[in-house]
This record gives sequence, structure tokens and C-alpha cells, in this order.
Amino acid sequence: MKKVLLAILILTSLAVLAFQFKPVKKVVSIVKSSIETPSLINKDSLTIASRVNSPEGYKRVNYRQGSFQEYLRNYKLKAFGSKIINYDDTNYFWQRGHIGILEIPVPKNGLQQCADALIRIRSEYLWDNNRKDEIGFNFTSGHYCSWTKYAEGYRPKINGNKVTFHKTANANTTKENFYKYLNLIYMYSGTLSLFNELESVAAKDLKIGDMLIKGGSPGHIVMIADEVINDKGEKLFLLFQGNTPAQSVHLVKNMEDAGISPWYQLEDDAVISVSNYTFGNSKFVRFK
Repeated sequence: MKKVLLAILILTSLAVLAFQFKPVKKVVSIVKSSIETPSLINKDSLTIASRVNSPEGYKRVNYRQGSFQEYLRNYKLKAFGSKIINYDDTNYFWQRGHIGILEIPVPKNGLQQCADALIRIRSEYLWDNNRKDEIGFNFTSGHYCSWTKYAEGYRPKINGNKVTFHKTANANTTKENFYKYLNLIYMYSGTLSLFNELESVAAKDLKIGDMLIKGGSPGHIVMIADEVINDKGEKLFLLFQGNTPAQSVHLVKNMEDAGISPWYQLEDDAVISVSNYTFGNSKFVRFK
């Protein structure tokens, strides 16, 4: 009861100030939504879909079993409250922008940064679903490097922006060699190569697995992890990201709208803030 009375007192005080100071109105909205909106988080759940409830009036968009969308939606999570850990086993300095850690290892070599983490997730899905011949990515130079050719023993010879491939190793199709291939992709691909390589998607056509990307150095990228829709056709999305330095892949909070957090409204040409990064002059893209 004391907490309720205190919350009412805070809201009343802020409301009075709002008439004099316009910025305070946003504070009132955030405080009010955090008090009135029931939590959308299930702390005991260990998948993306079960960790986050649909907001009132929304339901999850259906996708076929075995699709990349269902694979992401049901991705396993660590226990609620797990911290974001850097590749060197140190704690990341900002621990207040996430609501879940994905069960994906972070290599100690420090190579698996923001774009690389999403490349890995996509590649592992294709591997697990016997679609290995679809695994391949462009280097930042624009040269295509496929898992199929790497497994046959072909390796790149890189001289500035010139890349040629030569058979210098024995054929090896093992999972261990697959991760060596991914380390190569991490070294020579990134947000800039994905920005140039992947097809653009309009916000109205977004689905799970699509990404918001800003290409460059530094650039950033996040992936859609889940999707809900209401009777008006309006959609909300969950987002997850890796980061630089290489660290735990995590579901991000919506720091701008506590009323629907961790869900996001996504629009074309919008300024979108996710945890510790703000997207501008960016676009939505989709893996082939």
C-alpha cells in the first residue's frame, strides 16, 4: 500500500511540473507506463518465445515448423539475470539494456562481433537443416566465400583488395572445420559487407530473421527475434544483438518505450535506439 501511495505521489508531482516543463511530460509517461503496464517478461522461461509475452491485443505471427523464423523464436536462453560477458570472460560495462542472453558460445579469439554473431546463427541454422550448400558470404572486398569451396580445400589469397582462391588444403567437411570457416568470414566480412550484399526490405514487409543495419566502421546490426500483430495489422518486434567487443548475444530492452518493452515498433527511415546504439541512416535487410 505504501508503494502505491508513493507512486501516486510521484506521478502527481511530475504531472504538476509537466505544465511548466515540457520534457517532464516524457518522464511522466515513462513512470506511468512502468507502474500501470504488467510485466511482459517470464523470468523462469528459457526460450525467446516463452520469455516474452505478447502485449495486450497482439498475437504472434505464425510461421511453418522448421523455418528460420521458428528456429529464432524458439532459440534457447540462459537463466534470467545472466550477465553479458565479453570474449575475455570480463563483464560488459552496461548490464541494464537486456532481458535475455542467447545460448550461443562466444569464442575466446574475439572475432565474433555484432555482424559475426548473426552470421553464425544463420549459418548454424542452414547447417542443422541440411542446407550447407547455401552457406556463403561476401568479404568486404565483394568477393564471395562459400562453405562448400572452403570444405573442398580452397583458401583465399588476399593482396589488398584483390582476392583469389586456391586449393591449398585437404577436403574436410567436419563441424570443427566449419567453425574455422566462420572465423575466416568474421575476419573479412562485417556490417559493411552485409549492408552492400543483402537485399533491402521495407518496414511493412519485415519478418523474423530480418535485420536493421548501419554499415561501416563503426557500424552495427540487430536481428528480429519475434513478431506479433494486432487486429489493425500493426506489428511489434523483438530484437537481439551481438556487439563489439565480442560478447554474449542478447535480447534488448526498448529503452524509449517502457510501455511495450522489450517490443519495438519499426518504421522506415526512423531513428531507432537499441540498448547502447542509435540507428540513423540505416536500412532493413534479409539473408538470401
